Formats: sequence, C-alpha cells, structure tokens
Amino acid sequence: MLACAAGLVLGSASFVAAQDDADMDFSAGGDDSGGDDGADMDFTDDGGGDDGGGADMDFTDGGDTGGGDEGGGDTGGIGGDIIGDLAEDEGTIDDAGTDRPARTTEAREEIFAVQQIYALRINRVELSPSYVQTLNDPFVSHPAVALGLNYWWTNVLAIGVNFLWYEGLEAESDLNFFIRRSTRLAVPVSAYQFGAHLNFTYVPIYGKFSMFNEFIFQWDAYIVGGVGIMRTRPVPVVDPEVRNFDYDIRVAFNLGIGIRVFVSRWLAVFGEIRNYMYLEQLEALDVALGDDRLLQETWTQDNPAFTSNVSVHVGLTFFLPFDFEYSLPR
Repeated sequence: MLACAAGLVLGSASFVAAQDDADMDFSAGGDDSGGDDGADMDFTDDGGGDDGGGADMDFTDGGDTGGGDEGGGDTGGIGGDIIGDLAEDEGTIDDAGTDRPARTTEAREEIFAVQQIYALRINRVELSPSYVQTLNDPFVSHPAVALGLNYWWTNVLAIGVNFLWYEGLEAESDLNFFIRRSTRLAVPVSAYQFGAHLNFTYVPIYGKFSMFNEFIFQWDAYIVGGVGIMRTRPVPVVDPEVRNFDYDIRVAFNLGIGIRVFVSRWLAVFGEIRNYMYLEQLEALDVALGDDRLLQETWTQDNPAFTSNVSVHVGLTFFLPFDFEYSLPR
C-alpha cells in the first residue's frame, strides 16, 4: 500500500505541473478533443486515451500505460479495488463442502396424535378375585372372599356377576357381647352366608401416572352397580335359648366406585368401595310370655329394616385373552 500511495503522490505532482486549469472528466472514454487544454482524470477502463498533454489517473485493475510511469505506472501488482481483492481472498466460501446429499427416498413415518390405550378391554373377559371387609358395622364383622366375572362389550362398558362368601368368616365384636351381658341391652345383628349380584361397569376416566420418576403405570376409575340376592339370617341375641333362625333370600342392590392400576396389559390390582343395600328381617327385642314364646311369628320384628353393608374390595384383575390386537381407528 506504500507503493500505491507513492504512485498517487507522483501522479498528482505531474498533473499540477502540466496545467493549472485542467478539466476533470468522468466520462466513459475521457475527452480526446481536449488536446493541449490539460490532462483529464479518467476513472474508466480506457484511462484517457493517447493524449500527450498530461498523465491520467487510472483506478482500474490494469492501470494506464499511456500516461507514463508517473501517472499510473507499474506499482508492483498492487492497486485497483483493494477492498474487493481482500474480500475475495479472505471470504471465499467453499459451497461444495456444505452441500448435502440429495434425498433419494421419501421418509414415511406414522405419527399418532393420541397414544393408544395401554390395555384394551373391548371383547375381553375380566376375572377378579378379591378380599372383602365391612366398614360400617361396629357390632359384627362381615369379611368375605369374592370373585367377579365381567365381559367388556365396549372399551368402557361391561356386564358381569360377582359372588361373595361370608359364612365361617364372620365374628361378633367384643363390644356387643360385653354390653349385652352387663346391661341386658342387645343390638339385633345378622349373619350373612353368601351374595350373588348382576353388575354393570362403566369406566369414565383413565390415564397414567409416574412413580419415583422411573415407572409409568396406567390406571382407570370405574362406577359399578347392579342387583342381586343375599342369603342372610338374624342372629339370636335377645332370647338365644329358644330362638333359632334359618338363612333366607333377600333382594339386594349394590353401588360402588373403584380404581384399577395395570401392572401389565393383562394383570392389574384394584380397590373399590361398594355398598350392598337390602331389607333385613331382624330379631324382635320383646320376648312373648307363656306359650307364645315358642311361636316363630313372635321372633322377628314386624317391619324389615333397611341395611347398608359398606364393604371394601381389594384384589387382582386378570384379563383374558392375555394378548389383543387394535381394531379401533388410530
């Protein structure tokens, strides 16, 4: 750049010495008719022609060889568009290195907006063994073992039956026994033998949850209800020396809610609260005198009492068959 600056200074001195009233020409070819009037400044490729009156300033790549060494001679290859040259030398980008290979095949991938249900229930049979415990009877405990069988004709609706066996598992509480002995006050109680019910199940909610930031479990909540029978009898506590009762059939209704957590696609654990409601024939609190004491018509109350047996079921659920295939729209 020092050589270029020196060339410009020498050219300017020659320009001033040639003539004081030189014209500045920015035309494409300079002014060839100027003759002796003075040298022209030419910013074009022609550099001002062959006019011998003075040296021309040439800012082009090749310079002007007709004006002498003083005006625009050889500067050692340095000159012209310096910024453009620097940009070419430093900013050249190899586009070939950044080109990506052309895609020869189109990628096809199925993307589902909603994830499919983890365990499909439709057209499957549900087998549910469970243990049952009574919650609301403080005088007699009614535990039972139960077995449920449901058929899912849709993914959220099922019809089925459940069977409960009570006999041999019940026990009277110590509270009722000692109160009866000490105060001569008795609370009539009943004993259950078994229960059988026709049920309908509806699943309104299902989802999943994470445990310990590692395990993901699928779950569903359901409503169950139906009608059936219970075989029960009064327990003689007022006059046990004379009275004796046999089991009889009662019409019962049940309604409950539950939750089921899937361990696999065919195994789940569940818990539910269900209320079994029926009309019970209870023992009479009054004892007839004389021979009427032996009459069975005097052993029970005149009107049956509404009984609510709130129970908790805890057990397992097995879905058959174990495998299934999706046939719903995806």
